[in-house]
Amino acid sequence: MSAKKIIKAKEPVTIRFKKLQNGNKSIYLDIYRDGNRKYKFLQLYIVPEHSETEKEQNRKTLELANKVKSKMILDMDNVEHGFKNDTEKQKSNFITWLQELTKKMDTPETKSTYYTYKALTKHLINYKGKVTFRQVTKEYCKGFTDYLKTAMNKMYNGKKLSEGSQYEYSGKLAVVLNLAMKDDYMTSNPMEKLTRYERPKEPKSKTEYLTLEEIKMLVKTPCVKPMVKQAFLFTCYSGLRFSDVKKLTWGDLQKDNDGQNIIRYQQKKVKEYEYLQISEDALNYLPNRNGAMDGDTIFRLSQNGYTNETLSGWALAAGIKKHVTFHVSRHTNATLLLSLGVPIETVSKLLGHSDIKTTQRYAKVVDASKREAVSKLDGLISG
Repeated sequence: MSAKKIIKAKEPVTIRFKKLQNGNKSIYLDIYRDGNRKYKFLQLYIVPEHSETEKEQNRKTLELANKVKSKMILDMDNVEHGFKNDTEKQKSNFITWLQELTKKMDTPETKSTYYTYKALTKHLINYKGKVTFRQVTKEYCKGFTDYLKTAMNKMYNGKKLSEGSQYEYSGKLAVVLNLAMKDDYMTSNPMEKLTRYERPKEPKSKTEYLTLEEIKMLVKTPCVKPMVKQAFLFTCYSGLRFSDVKKLTWGDLQKDNDGQNIIRYQQKKVKEYEYLQISEDALNYLPNRNGAMDGDTIFRLSQNGYTNETLSGWALAAGIKKHVTFHVSRHTNATLLLSLGVPIETVSKLLGHSDIKTTQRYAKVVDASKREAVSKLDGLISG
């Protein structure tokens, strides 16, 4: 029985020679892949052999040409299988690229993303310093997620990063690596290679809100930054997002045809102008205008992180143990309206929700609060 003939696959790169007028032969590579052919001259030459020296010279030249050929085949295979090719882009610095990307986010429309990217960059530098794209591997990403578990948040008196922050920074790293792929800095996203056990867990969302009594406690308690206090209480009555409150101008305060107080604002999330009716009580928490122009902002606030730090200290001074952030004022507005019997459809419209399902979580909070209140009556008489 004859042995089967083994067919050797044809290599995509072949060494060829072009004879020159001076008698030398120029070495070039014949590259054929996916039906396309191109040539690459190596600036290497085979000389006529008149002595042992010239023979040795040609041997070394051919050896070098074969090394170039082998490397080119390896690079082509790497690209075909999704591995990184050794290009100049992939040798460039990942952190420097991220810093330039972050600068582009420093606009009024993308300010929150700018601060998140800026914080992410700082943590990446603290983790490994500046690295090239070639060094951003699965192991690098896994190490960064481990780093986040013990990283400190200097903004909050050196406390460890919350689970929410760990999850957010991990997610943002995956986002920027996808952007790097689109710009041909990488051929794959190593964050996608991590298992769900290796990535930070998404924290269970808790809708924190303040009761009417707690709001009264805050009203009576001085705040180190009165402007933050005014903006927070204004939002408890209006339900605006922090980004919308921060850019609110005096000209946005208007009257409708019935003489009611309204705010004209553009929602950051949906990019549409809304007209929100507000109460007289909400207007009581506006700062003095003092001749400000219509285009001047009403509340002069720092970025969200620093504002939340102020709110945390103010809440503690008022005797409130809940984790109070600026977004709590929005939750508070929604739960208060629902507890007062305002239809959920109306609350959804006032909050600017595009989907009523988003508003329904507040209804669940109110229902749970009512059940808790009723349960406290159990056993009062029989006990």
